[in-house]
Amino acid sequence: MAGRQDDKKPYYEEISERLIKQLEEGTAPWQKPWEPGIQRMPHNPVSGTRYKGANALWLSMQGRPDPRWMTYKQAQSVDAQVMKGEKGTLVQYWKFRDTVPKIENGKPVLDAEGKKVMISIELDRPKVFSAVVFNAEQIQGLPPLETKKVEPAWDRHERAEAILAGSGARLHHDQGDSAFYSPSRDSIHLPDKTQFGSADRYYATALHELGHWTGHPSRLDRDLSGRLGSESYAKEELRAEITSMWVGEDLEIGHDPGQHASYVNSWIKVLQDDPKEILRAARDAENIRDMVMGFEQMCEQHQDKTQTLDAAITQSAAEVTTPPRTTAIDASTSLPFKLAEKVAKGFDNDQDRTRFLHRIQQRLASEPRLSNADVRISEEAANEDDQDMER
Repeated sequence: MAGRQDDKKPYYEEISERLIKQLEEGTAPWQKPWEPGIQRMPHNPVSGTRYKGANALWLSMQGRPDPRWMTYKQAQSVDAQVMKGEKGTLVQYWKFRDTVPKIENGKPVLDAEGKKVMISIELDRPKVFSAVVFNAEQIQGLPPLETKKVEPAWDRHERAEAILAGSGARLHHDQGDSAFYSPSRDSIHLPDKTQFGSADRYYATALHELGHWTGHPSRLDRDLSGRLGSESYAKEELRAEITSMWVGEDLEIGHDPGQHASYVNSWIKVLQDDPKEILRAARDAENIRDMVMGFEQMCEQHQDKTQTLDAAITQSAAEVTTPPRTTAIDASTSLPFKLAEKVAKGFDNDQDRTRFLHRIQQRLASEPRLSNADVRISEEAANEDDQDMER
């Protein structure tokens, strides 16, 4: 089997030392611009998963143009072979929770079928697991890397817009040439869209600031108190920049590191003072990425719900306001709205009830007024079960 990487030095020290060197040289992963649609983030084609956190950062620092990584056995499982003499790259996984049997009075609790009831607990000390992976360039027998089809500009920009909308963040285009998130006002401030060289750059900047926005105490609750040049400010920018790199690939809008080059010296100092900071930064960046990308799904779910609700409202409004088979009766035009109020009680919340009743009012206002002689009510509806209904 191919040689293994020397793992005597702590994993976080290896990452920090390599990262400091790359920052000094300007070759750290997020210091290199990425064009929209370029596939750069490490993933495992055998398991179908992407590497996360520090592992994603560490593998992307290896300088390999092919983003595919796998273990020795995984390569063999797809009839491929690690080439002789190739050296693997160490990755580590941390397990912070475990599943154990539920214990009461010193005995395992059993369910109705006699099986142990399992519960999830937080470990006092996380368990660490290591693995050695190889890049596709080190493996014979793999198919060439497939060129990923770049989504049309309108599609990726629509996705980015959906994330901004789904987040609910307050965006203000009130700046000349600066972009920032204001923790005290909990709002994002940007130049006008026309000030950016491309739509990709606009959305990359807006989403970078949205990354900072997630640090508010009501969200992921990070330290946003630092001023420019402070240690805490540099730490927050490190997290936002790593997130921007990942989100840029997820949305295929690319990554432009130019505007954040001034933080390099601060990042180097932070990592020199505490090598473990890179693990915390990568973990937080992963959480930011999950939250940001989650807004896209939330927006889609909201749109689906809105469309379903609108259809239900339209159908209910039609049923309420459409005259049924009738007999003559002296009645007022308040009947449809009274019926609508009863229907509205079946909605889940006040917002949906208000929208429904407003739709009814609009429909009634747009229909011709009927005389008393024209107002009818269905014979079937006039029964003893409707005593609380106006007739």
